[in-house]
Parts: sequence; C-alpha cells; structure tokens
Amino acid sequence: MRAFAGFAAATGALLIAGCAGIASAPSQEERRALAPTGKLRVALYTGAPASIVRGVTLNDSKGVGFDLGKELAQRIGVPFEPVVYPSPGAIMEGLKAVEWDITFFGPTPARTSVLDFTAPFLIIEHGYLVPSGSPISTIDDVDRPGTRVGAPQGGSVNAFLVRSLKNATVVASPSVPAGEELLKSGKVDAFAANKANLFELSDKLPGSRVLDGRIGVDEVAIALPKGREAGMGYLRRYVEAAKSEGLVKAAVQKSGLRGSADK
Repeated sequence: MRAFAGFAAATGALLIAGCAGIASAPSQEERRALAPTGKLRVALYTGAPASIVRGVTLNDSKGVGFDLGKELAQRIGVPFEPVVYPSPGAIMEGLKAVEWDITFFGPTPARTSVLDFTAPFLIIEHGYLVPSGSPISTIDDVDRPGTRVGAPQGGSVNAFLVRSLKNATVVASPSVPAGEELLKSGKVDAFAANKANLFELSDKLPGSRVLDGRIGVDEVAIALPKGREAGMGYLRRYVEAAKSEGLVKAAVQKSGLRGSADK
C-alpha cells in the first residue's frame, strides 16, 4: 500500500497541541540525511494506534507515529508524506526499495542490522486477544497442542512467538486488521499483538477479551536507515523535546492508544 503522497505539513493544521518548535532547526547536513528527497517520508502501518489509524481523509487519520512524524516534518521545514503499509514486515520490504526515510517501531536484531534507533519514548505491552466464548482464560492456557495463534507477519510479536511457543502453532497474519477475520472465522484461537492493537480489534468483536498479563513489550522509537547517521543527533533531540513538551502524551491521547506507558 502507498498513501497520501504529496501532503505538505506546513499548510496543514497542527494535530498536536503545544508545538512551539522548542527544538533547534536542523543543519543542512541533518536535513539532507533525514529528508534526502526534499520531503519527509514516514513509514507507518495501518490499524495501529502507535503508528496510524487511517481516516476517510488524511486529516481524519490519527496515530502516534502519524502525529509525531507530521510535527517532525514541520520542525525540519519539509513536506510530510506518510507512506502506509499493511504490516511492520511490509515496512521492512519498503526499506529495500528506499521508499521511506523514518519509521516508528521497536528495535529487533533484524531491524538493528539495517536501521539506527533513537532511545525509546513509549512502551506497549504484548498480549493475546481471544474471541467470545473462548475456553482460553489465561496466558498460560495459550501454549497448548492444537491452539492456533495469529500474529502480524514480520512483526516483533510474531518472531517472539515462533521462538517461544512450544506447543501452539503460529499463524502469520498479513496485517493487524486481518486479525478480526481470522478470529471471526475460527482460523485462529487467539491473536497476538501489542495491546494497543488488540484493544482496537476487541472493540470490533463483541465479547472478545484481551487477556490479563503480558508476553513482552514493544519499545517504540524512531528508526532511520543506516548510512544516514548525520540525522541521528537531530532525531534524538526531537524525541527528548517531544517528551518534555508533552507531544508524546498528546499523540497517545488523541490516538486512543491503550496498554502503553511513557518511557
């Protein structure tokens, strides 16, 4: 999927309160590293409040990555271009084709081999969603023979489950929203993702439950492709400014993200 090309942040209304631009402007070298095409192409994946929940129009969209990416583009003085994918794995495929400049998600061994990360600014719990009437009541009940667990392909949760589950079977889902149909159709018995995404799915599945406890966490940071290290200093300063100015908290509240904590 590709989305929303050519949108200039400088002409849009601010989506996050308090964007006074306290962070200093980038140097020319930093701007070239962050936006080599003259615009900031921000990779996001749909259905995820920590990334983007797409609206009917661009201005109806929300999400922590969407809002913070838009504000970053304004601060460095370039147009904002969201590039929207169905899953984290698709974002990594887009990296190979040089389709984007920054993204918002957590470091994994595979990602850190090709991306540089700022310090994390948000923590989101991983967990399980089960449908109405499910006999699964606890996290420990999931890893049993015959249990099928869906998880977004290419994501950190999927990789974790493949390594850690001893008896249950992991079923790769093409996207987070696809988890709804997998659970409705009975193709999986539980769906795993970060809890922010699971609560979004649960709202669409009456009687479904996000199980108590957690199986891990996502540490959300800003990632920049290797080879553009000149931009990392500015990104690190921006993350600190976004936290101290309340931009992260405002983006979290606007997106309706649940199951998270400030880093």
